[in-house]
Amino acid sequence: MRVDAGRMVLVALVMTAGLSAGCEKPAPPAAPPTEVYVADVVQQDVPVYLEVVGQTEGFQDVEIRARVEGYLEKVNFREGSLVRRGDLLYEIERKPLEAILAGAKADQAAAEARLQKAANDVKRYTPLVAKQAVSQQELDNARAEEDSSRAQVEAGRAAVEKATLDLSYTRVTSPIDGLAGITEVKPGNLVGRGQSTLMTTISQLNPVLFRVAVTEADYLRYSRRQTGRTGDAPRAADIQLTLADGSMYQHTGRVNLVDRAVDPTTGTLGLELEFPNPEMLLRPGQYGRTRLLLETKTGALLVPQRAVQELQSIHSVAVVDASNKVGFRTVKVGLRVGSLWVIEEGVKQGERVVVEGLQRIQDGMTVVAKPAPAAPSGEAK
Repeated sequence: MRVDAGRMVLVALVMTAGLSAGCEKPAPPAAPPTEVYVADVVQQDVPVYLEVVGQTEGFQDVEIRARVEGYLEKVNFREGSLVRRGDLLYEIERKPLEAILAGAKADQAAAEARLQKAANDVKRYTPLVAKQAVSQQELDNARAEEDSSRAQVEAGRAAVEKATLDLSYTRVTSPIDGLAGITEVKPGNLVGRGQSTLMTTISQLNPVLFRVAVTEADYLRYSRRQTGRTGDAPRAADIQLTLADGSMYQHTGRVNLVDRAVDPTTGTLGLELEFPNPEMLLRPGQYGRTRLLLETKTGALLVPQRAVQELQSIHSVAVVDASNKVGFRTVKVGLRVGSLWVIEEGVKQGERVVVEGLQRIQDGMTVVAKPAPAAPSGEAK
């Protein structure tokens, strides 16, 4: 009985072991390497631009003011229209000044008559003094009268010239070709009393000026790339202007002048840019954004912006080596150029960086690297 019981226990153990072996699962197959998309680190020359916001102003903004006192009779131009040099703009009442001119001419004629009489007296007394027919005192008085009369004639002539000039100021003409603004006075207004009344402003708009302010550091970078004589303003050309609606102005500009000194309150220096404006599209007071070429970085290294990760102001990229092993590197970034980013330190030309799949990889992982597709058409270039 004991032997049979032992055999039964042994059979049970064998059956249990067989069942346990049958229940074990096969080991899962190894996961395939992660697929990522990579792009090469490219090297090329990169232009560095300075973008600044500014405002337009007329090449000349001339204030038209009344130079004599009188009532305004006529306005002879249409507000907001183009006027030519010499065009009649305003007419001021002439009669009071015509009367002043007539009086000045009469005073001049009287002074000339007195001068003629005094000159005749001197001419007549001179030989009589030699004959002692008249006294030396009488001759001296005649000569003094002649000098006084001559001075009165000169004063009269000056008064006539002034009255003539004042009368000419009653016809106000345009001193330049340009665009006339809104008139500040209407017919019937008294102008010129106590001050030169502002009547309108005329702006020469072709070319038009665009004023910007740049930092001292940017000015130094910009100025050092210019060549020319000492004291000459740098004359950079091919400056692009972006208008308020985001469109690019069709004409390029150039630097017209650089201000004399840096503003100590802002640390900026004013630049005056000049743009052709034959279509009169630009008007004084418009805002826009200009782009000036500061320098060209030779042999800069660039990677797609999608390849750069940023965490707490620290930038990094994932580099895939020749054996398809991933290594994360901290890099120093520079300028953004379209959809690319200049890398100052951390990568070399020809290396491959991961553009897509960064979230699925770790440092030291082996991956399957595929060329990244071209940037979408909507992405900046």
